[in-house]
Amino acid sequence: MTGRVGNIRVQAWVLVAGAVIMAVKFIAWRVTHSNAVLSDALESIVNVVAGSFALYSLVLAAKPRDRDHPYGHGKVEFISASLEGSLVALAGLLIIYEAISALVAGVRIHELGHGTVLVASTGVANGLLGLVLKRRGKRSHSLTMEAGGTHLLSDAWSTAAVVLGLIVIQLTGLEWLDSVFAMAFAVFILWQGVKVVRRSIGGIMDETDMAVAGELVKIVEDHRKPAWIDMHNFRVIKFGSTLHIDCHVTLPWYFTVDAAHAEITELARLVKHRSGRDVEFFIHMDPCVPVSCSVCQIMDCPVRQAPFVKRVPWTLGTVLADQRHGAQANEKAG
Repeated sequence: MTGRVGNIRVQAWVLVAGAVIMAVKFIAWRVTHSNAVLSDALESIVNVVAGSFALYSLVLAAKPRDRDHPYGHGKVEFISASLEGSLVALAGLLIIYEAISALVAGVRIHELGHGTVLVASTGVANGLLGLVLKRRGKRSHSLTMEAGGTHLLSDAWSTAAVVLGLIVIQLTGLEWLDSVFAMAFAVFILWQGVKVVRRSIGGIMDETDMAVAGELVKIVEDHRKPAWIDMHNFRVIKFGSTLHIDCHVTLPWYFTVDAAHAEITELARLVKHRSGRDVEFFIHMDPCVPVSCSVCQIMDCPVRQAPFVKRVPWTLGTVLADQRHGAQANEKAG
């Protein structure tokens, strides 16, 4: 709980800083009348709105599970990320509209020197905030904080591009480049928003995060015990920072319920300890059958009915399938 409370505090400070940065950017726009600066300022509105909802989602996700939410409240983080991504994409479209309008109307810009300094300072601030959020999000496995950090870092890079564009305009005197730069930044911002929305929709739809699933399967494979004869039908669902894993594990049929429970408990503790994640397991225990002997590594098994054929490595390709591997091995051997 301490980590979640820490996340909330960090997000609150980032939100306050974001509001200050937004104010500075709009001051810079009023000074310069630059559409490139306006594009940066409009994205800051998105930062503040999305940051506010992100703070709310972190508070809600930190609540313990209850009768109405037996899996907890972590899914709200995906909703928060999808909102942020949608707002980012909307900001990109608004920036393109403003840039085209400026090209048609021929808006003049001025006071680029002071404006450039103001905008550059906000870029540095956003970069630092983005690094803090992204590192904190990765460490605590919070998609909300990761998405916010990615957004702020992309904002910092777009601000750097804005500053570069303002310098080029000052050197060349070609004011129409301001709208061109603004549209280029808008396309980048739009693409970032679409990626965040795509990832959040995947989480809402319980799409398997193959990177996370592969990491967990490797942990089990690297510390596999002979009694864990087979694993299949492996599935991972993310509820915010909490992972819910269900799978089938084949154990010797002659194990007592107590012994089988001890093996499953050890497997679950192994993954939790090695991954450093908040993991909840739902493991279905299968008793071994004669076809399991071909992949069983208990060489001194007192009831073995078939010779050992080969060890089936546990990878995403083998554990995601809903089929016992002993049967597959026997078919290939035959």
